Amino acid sequence: MTGITSTIPPEAQVRDLIRAWEGAIQSGDMAGILDRHTDDVLMFDVPEPMQSLGLSAYRQTWELFFRYNPPGPTAFVIDDLRIAAGDDVAFASGLLRIGGSTAPVCRLTLGLQRRHGRWSIVHEHHSAPHPLEPQSSPQ
Repeated sequence: MTGITSTIPPEAQVRDLIRAWEGAIQSGDMAGILDRHTDDVLMFDVPEPMQSLGLSAYRQTWELFFRYNPPGPTAFVIDDLRIAAGDDVAFASGLLRIGGSTAPVCRLTLGLQRRHGRWSIVHEHHSAPHPLEPQSSPQ
């Protein structure tokens, strides 16, 4: 426990952080995207590489994203945002609509920590369902 008190519940603080981050993505604001991520952030993204460690590598994932998805209000939309937050640790999940899609195409999971009284994203995971090949019936 940090000893820092707030009248705003942790879940609301985390929700505000995530919605601000979502807005930064929609506006193409790289400084806003990187803000509130730790220097040692770990990201698992849909495209390669398998993992990105640290802010520099994390920034490169967004540079790649914007090559294929221009900023705009439908570039990155989090639906069904769910948050579980304690005093110093929280996680959130949601479904992502990307690039103007009308239905979610990816999943999002975030791990957050409150360090020195400030919430930050320490882990980010984007994933996409992978359809399994239909199995042929035995002959």
